[in-house]
Amino acid sequence: MLACLMAGSLMAAEAPQITTDNGGVKSLRNSADLAIEAPAAQMKNFRKDGDLYTRQYMHQPPLIPHDIRNYEIDQKVNKCLACHSFKNATAMKAPKISPTHFESRDGLTLGEVSPRRYFCLQCHVPQTDAKPLVGNTFKPVDALN
Repeated sequence: MLACLMAGSLMAAEAPQITTDNGGVKSLRNSADLAIEAPAAQMKNFRKDGDLYTRQYMHQPPLIPHDIRNYEIDQKVNKCLACHSFKNATAMKAPKISPTHFESRDGLTLGEVSPRRYFCLQCHVPQTDAKPLVGNTFKPVDALN
């Protein structure tokens, strides 16, 4: 009986009203109507292989100073290691991956890159000529400059 009363009261409640008012919120692409999908921005330009980016805070992973579009990184292949592995880095004039990438969770040193460090793009990201989408007051650590 109680269940029937509860069900009846739930059915009697009004359905929520859907409005198109977004409260003045704009998308990061400056579209005032959030229901309309704005066209995607053009692909940004990656700088050509060049100087490394300076780090902005302690333990920041190095940023990638080149285009990585179409790089294959999966369980069997890691395109990054073609240049950055200990074996290839010198010949490719690329920085070697850190020895920390060979440590297991238990602190054991492995003979190959640890599975937890294998997918480079978890931490390392490429930089482009894109303008910031939002304002930022971040200041780098003085000791790193």
